[in-house]
Amino acid sequence: MGRKASEADLESVFELFPLLARRERQLAGTLSGGEQQMLAIGRSLMSRPDLMMLDEPSMGLAPLVVKAIFSAIISLSSRGKTILVVEQNAKAILKIASRGYVMETGSLVLEGTGPELLANRDVQRAYLGKEYSSIADEREEP
Repeated sequence: MGRKASEADLESVFELFPLLARRERQLAGTLSGGEQQMLAIGRSLMSRPDLMMLDEPSMGLAPLVVKAIFSAIISLSSRGKTILVVEQNAKAILKIASRGYVMETGSLVLEGTGPELLANRDVQRAYLGKEYSSIADEREEP
């Protein structure tokens, strides 16, 4: 890959994560946890992968940073990038997932589209909390 292609890839990463452009000269170890997560995703994008695998990209991050990370996932997906995300924040990831898989103790127990899994009562009880289904039911009533 030539220099121009690398520069174009870097610009693409900076478009995805504008905060990184402002921190371009800062050492990676001095970045916040969320900034380091953005950097890790950006670095992986520089290799032009066919598939990205993200393990708990929202873990321990502030809500605004989680929003930026998930927005980046949506953007990358809309550009045709295949992304496999392992995430405990079921509600947030299922809202943006085209496909979801629920595993328990290492076994696949359920699969479907993000909206299908969000609407599933078992998923609601086990992963979204007892409050989720009653709130959803209230919203559906006239």
